Amino acid sequence: MQAIKTLKSIQLDALRETANIGAGHAATALSQMTGSTIMIKVPAITVAGMDELPEQFTADEEPVAAVLMHMLGDLTGRTMLVFPRPTVMRLAELMLHRPVGSSMALGELEASAIKEAGNILSGAYMNALSDFLGMLLLPSPPSLVIDMSAAVMTSAFGEFATDPDAILCVESEFILTETGHTLRGFFLLLPDPASLQVMLRALRLA
Repeated sequence: MQAIKTLKSIQLDALRETANIGAGHAATALSQMTGSTIMIKVPAITVAGMDELPEQFTADEEPVAAVLMHMLGDLTGRTMLVFPRPTVMRLAELMLHRPVGSSMALGELEASAIKEAGNILSGAYMNALSDFLGMLLLPSPPSLVIDMSAAVMTSAFGEFATDPDAILCVESEFILTETGHTLRGFFLLLPDPASLQVMLRALRLA
């Protein structure tokens, strides 16, 4: 899995542009779902080991919500969209058309709204990657995990025999223009080893 760390800057730039397109599609989809005008900052893209990722999400004592999906088609693996707690509650309010600060707990209705948002946002990132690589990527139905960030990572990738050395992480910030509030989200991509090699070959030819 270390091979992904050997990508040259031009290839990472291509991935960053792809992530930017995906985030743009995601912002458009969020705007349509919530009736709010939502802009994005240029996403930050990093490659990190699993042990390095949780500290990027939030403080250890804070829970996160993660929408998990299996990636099927020409590439297989897992994707995960992680939201820190402040983003989770604000996103639930947006999806449910509630006033700011009105949602105090993540109940069944709020969880369903987060899962739907994660499904659409992850789909936007995957569609952009699919177009860029010229490959068919199909998402599975989403599942939602709410826990501390380190526990979420263990739950998400526990089925792998060995811990992945490198995960592609796209950090995006969505700005609500009416209020100036910012929603932070992290899109993680972990291809299976064989799919990673296919992806690397496609990137090096790009």
